[in-house]
Amino acid sequence: MGKYRGASQLVLLPKTTTEVSKILSYCNTKRLAVVPQGGNTGLVGGSVPVFDEVIVGLAGMNKIISFDNVNGILTCEAGCVLENLSTFVENEGFIMPLDLGAKGSCHIGGNISTNAGGLRFIRYGSLHGNVLGLEVVLADGTILDMLTTLRKDNTGYDLKHLFIGSEGSLGVVTKISVLTPAKLSSTNVAFLSCNDYTSCQKLLLAARRSLGEILSAFEFMDHHCIDLAMQHLEGVQNPLPASPYKFYVLVETTGSDESSDKTKLEAFLLRSMEDGLVADGVIAQDISQASNFWRIREGISEASVKVGAVYKYDLSITVEKLYDIVEEMRCRLGDNAEVLGYGHLGDGNLHLNIVSSKYDDNILAQIEPFVYEWTSAQRGSISAEHGLGLMKAEKIHYSKSPEAVQLMASIKKLLDPKSILNPYKVLPQSVL
Repeated sequence: MGKYRGASQLVLLPKTTTEVSKILSYCNTKRLAVVPQGGNTGLVGGSVPVFDEVIVGLAGMNKIISFDNVNGILTCEAGCVLENLSTFVENEGFIMPLDLGAKGSCHIGGNISTNAGGLRFIRYGSLHGNVLGLEVVLADGTILDMLTTLRKDNTGYDLKHLFIGSEGSLGVVTKISVLTPAKLSSTNVAFLSCNDYTSCQKLLLAARRSLGEILSAFEFMDHHCIDLAMQHLEGVQNPLPASPYKFYVLVETTGSDESSDKTKLEAFLLRSMEDGLVADGVIAQDISQASNFWRIREGISEASVKVGAVYKYDLSITVEKLYDIVEEMRCRLGDNAEVLGYGHLGDGNLHLNIVSSKYDDNILAQIEPFVYEWTSAQRGSISAEHGLGLMKAEKIHYSKSPEAVQLMASIKKLLDPKSILNPYKVLPQSVL
């Protein structure tokens, strides 16, 4: 998006864990700061060097080590591209538990380091539940082997969770073992419209009750998102062009019985229309139509960038209050910018995008710190799935107590006493 620009005189591209270990050991001895870098798809500046840090790029570590096709356990290196892993496991009859719009570029190591959520979270949960083991190189070059493939292991502290979501500030993830769900034969996608946000909330509850275990995605978008997608995404078609609606919902089901699953989805849609929750809707009749539905949802971020400057916020808020911040932001900004609200409604995760022709300090002053203060007042999170990075390191107190932040700082000092790993990210400098 051009929001973060870094500079470095040295980029190192190790191909083995041993090479990563030697790099970090040397840098630690010389007190040279290091920025681990994957696919560079992050939105908070987490992989950007701030003051000429050494970049350690993991793109060369892209091997699949093994796949257990009985239990669906994949072991691979951190530089593997998510889409490549998805293709590999699908050929084995499984799917990755993680799906992102940036899957064609992002690395699995980066996904784990930011604890990425994505489109399948409602069905398969977070990476904390799906990652079985990690290999991590610590700041002094120590190789921490936690690369287990066991589903159960209660021997001592489960240290891998320290590194999931730590954004490379505690260690560099080099290998991963992850549990992949079986690929089921039946997938159905519906694109629905609602007249108000309350109907979207009620529709989510109805979907959970009616669709139960086959519900695999529940995404919402306001009409500003749809308008933007239609203007700036090539080849997409509006599934419901008859008349404009205020909100749109994409519902996906995944199961093992095509006939039963489709009947259940059709019954849910009919009942929701009779109850007034859905104004109009369509179920994809083929893969092409389903892909068009998903292209609209996944392409919102791409479409917004084509307008110019985008201020992106990734918030976790109770579903009841989730859209209030969008409306309040529109009142604050007026005609100075366009405010988009969309995201993973089933997870209470709002993507608040504010679009203008160029970056403007006056617009930013209207957005921040208001967006953080508002979220904090709702006891929400200022980072649902994108991480803190450089953008929000100094804002962590809006979501975490002073005691929690201090404990995080103590862990950072223990594992990286010279503070060489991804400096200026995740934690405020005042506590280090």
